[in-house]
Amino acid sequence: MKNEVFIQDELKLALIQFEPVWENAEANCELLQDLLEDLETDTDVVILPESFSTGFSMKSQKISETMSGNTIKWMKYISSKLNVVLCGSLFVKENDKFLNRFVWVQANGTMETYDKRHLFSLGDENKHYQRGDKATIIDYKGWKIFPQICYDLRFPVWSRNTFAYDLLINVANWPAPRFEVWNTLLNARAIENQCYVAAVNRLGEDANSILYRGDSVVIDAKGKVISNASDKFGIHYSTLSKSGLISFRNKFNTLSDADRFSIDP
Repeated sequence: MKNEVFIQDELKLALIQFEPVWENAEANCELLQDLLEDLETDTDVVILPESFSTGFSMKSQKISETMSGNTIKWMKYISSKLNVVLCGSLFVKENDKFLNRFVWVQANGTMETYDKRHLFSLGDENKHYQRGDKATIIDYKGWKIFPQICYDLRFPVWSRNTFAYDLLINVANWPAPRFEVWNTLLNARAIENQCYVAAVNRLGEDANSILYRGDSVVIDAKGKVISNASDKFGIHYSTLSKSGLISFRNKFNTLSDADRFSIDP
């Protein structure tokens, strides 16, 4: 008898929009743990912003942790306790390299990672961290999920979908003055790749006096906004439908006509 692939049609997301305490992982984990006490029990995936444990700091040696550090241990604990996937990005030290790493933790302890490819050179991120060179596609309950981090959003070649994924997740520290660009690019990525997009941005002001207004959002494959957190602190829910996505792709399949190309490493 062949193994059957389990596909969960509905996937419930919880987008966490908050203002991180600058360079204080312990305080941020405590803040988030308190907030998650009210998480709805049927949630599948909890998504945190980019650099959720520290804010977008360039002090790589001070704030980076190993994959056996306290923040990863905390993520595993929360994921297991709440029986959810917990994901977001943090700064990691690995083999003498510093990385902006998206970490996906499942309740059973299984982890997937993606290292940010497009480092924000205008903010000197490339001088303090090393870029990744591999895309990651996560298979979860029959859903194919493609994680990205902030600045990756500006590069459509990196996002090109060839039926490889159903949901693009972008975790970000996207400044308020460029919120219109944020909204425009997120809609474009959803439409051109015929996928759901879930994007989580932070709130508040960081130690560099950079303002963030949130606008965490979930968008369907037609470019319709399912939910927008605006500037509201807290947990924001959305439910996605795999059968709805497949039905739309079957009726209006543009991915089959997409150009083919390769990406330089």
